[in-house]
Amino acid sequence: MIGAPSVAAVDWGTTRLRVWLLDAGGNVLGERRGDDGLITAREKGFAAVLEHHLAELGAPLALPVVMCGMAGSRQGWVEAPYVDTPAPITAILEGAVRVAGTARDIRIVPGLAQRTAGFPDVMRGEETQLAGAGLSTSGRHLVCMPGTHSKWVEVEDGVVASFGTWPTGELYSVLGAHSILRHSLGENPASVAADGPFFRDWCLSALNEGGDITSSLFAIRAAGLLHDLKAGDAAACLSGLLIGGEIASARRRYRHTSAPVVLIVSGSLGKLYAAALRIAGIRVTEIDADLAVRSGLFEAARQNGMIASKGATA
Repeated sequence: MIGAPSVAAVDWGTTRLRVWLLDAGGNVLGERRGDDGLITAREKGFAAVLEHHLAELGAPLALPVVMCGMAGSRQGWVEAPYVDTPAPITAILEGAVRVAGTARDIRIVPGLAQRTAGFPDVMRGEETQLAGAGLSTSGRHLVCMPGTHSKWVEVEDGVVASFGTWPTGELYSVLGAHSILRHSLGENPASVAADGPFFRDWCLSALNEGGDITSSLFAIRAAGLLHDLKAGDAAACLSGLLIGGEIASARRRYRHTSAPVVLIVSGSLGKLYAAALRIAGIRVTEIDADLAVRSGLFEAARQNGMIASKGATA
């Protein structure tokens, strides 16, 4: 049965903010989404932005808040220092940092840092999706979390062993707006269909080339000049090429074999990645990203004593 709110869960990104009111069972009682990301919150004040959204949801004044994402960055509300890999997922959640000087109990889940010389890397926010994905604590899992900066994560027996970032979404945006390919894609690139022939063919090309897509990028422009490639089809070519290249590169780095890849994503981007992984002959286990981040934040609240632990009685 859905009851009164027990905690507010917040995913605070660079440009977007998502707030959920959750009851004692983790059920969603209310939700708000907005453009009050890190950039806006630094101008308006993090506390003011948060309290506005909580008030709109009718949250009690003493309701605790657990959050992840850029609010815990160096430029954010309070820096939540990175947890170094290898790290148990539970240890990441337990390391939530409390925001001082607030009437509410507000905690920020830390990000992850990989300090190896060859592949230095960081993440903030995705670690909470990972925690809420329901992965088995035994065995090896390879997880893909697409986005502006896609993350691929190796999890072994409940421990984040290593991870890598592929800025595929950012590359698509930069190439489409600031390279010669802007003439091919047009001012407002069309949305890409996962079952379209151009997406599939150019994804397959990148996979066959092992992720070496540099020369193929200009071929999109050439195809427009020589074969009358339309703007919408050019967008599909670029998307397929970049996603296929990412998958080929990640598969090589992590020596992926026959096990399914755990794909944590929502919306149209999820359809593109699921299709591309299947084109690559990789089995997929799909998990909704919104559900995963809420579950991860809810578990972080439990781990930090903000709400009752499982099995606790009054």
